[in-house]
Amino acid sequence: MTANQISDYKAIGQTVQHYLDGAKNGKGALMKPAFHKDAAIYGYVGPDLWAGPIQTLFDWTDKTGPAPDIVGKVVTIDIAGTIASVRVESDNWAGYRFSDFFTVLKVDGEWKIINKVFHLHA
Repeated sequence: MTANQISDYKAIGQTVQHYLDGAKNGKGALMKPAFHKDAAIYGYVGPDLWAGPIQTLFDWTDKTGPAPDIVGKVVTIDIAGTIASVRVESDNWAGYRFSDFFTVLKVDGEWKIINKVFHLHA
């Protein structure tokens, strides 16, 4: 592993931390720096597919409000050049448990989430 790779792991971790901070504080604006402007979200809420622009996540976060007891953990980061995949497990986000997979791309030297796919645990 090279020094560049180590710094990329740290940078991706910092990117994902914006997401977790936004969840904890109930503020989509805190999440926004983690995501590419054209990012999308996909997952099921019950039998219904939730799919669309990432702004829907920011809006839901604002509506749901703070989750001070959320426990979030980056489980894996897998990097190949300028792309990465990240798995995050979150528990007690407004009473919900989520598994998230993020597709991350290095854009203009910054790691940005371009896609979030989630599983909402029953």
